Amino acid sequence: MSEARIDKWLWAARIYKTRTLAAEECKKGRITINSAPAKASRNVKPGDIVGVRKPPVTYSFKVLQAIEKRVGAKLLPEVLEDVTPREQRELLEMSRISGFVNRAKGTGRPTKKDRRELDDFMTPEFYGNFDFDFDDEDDEA
Repeated sequence: MSEARIDKWLWAARIYKTRTLAAEECKKGRITINSAPAKASRNVKPGDIVGVRKPPVTYSFKVLQAIEKRVGAKLLPEVLEDVTPREQRELLEMSRISGFVNRAKGTGRPTKKDRRELDDFMTPEFYGNFDFDFDDEDDEA
């Protein structure tokens, strides 16, 4: 039975763009093998379930082949099987739909609507001919 380092497998299976990124994620504790935290040097074998936490979702992949050389995207079904639970997929879809709606008020750049409201608030509605001498009329009487 063949085995491969988890960081090499994550890179070869196109889950991460570089092996360095995969190793860093292992170090941060975001990678699990059969629900146990995995170091970058840990080996995976066919049948293992690899958990990859990319907030807000934790993906799960079943290892079909333990490879260490990167393969084309068309060959991925021979290397891994996506077994991510439905709840995680729904969580991902909800975060996509919500976008920046959950942004705390007052943080980040104003939206176009916010900008227009600010401009309307700051711009006087009209510049009429005002007679500011209201007190003079009362003094004459």
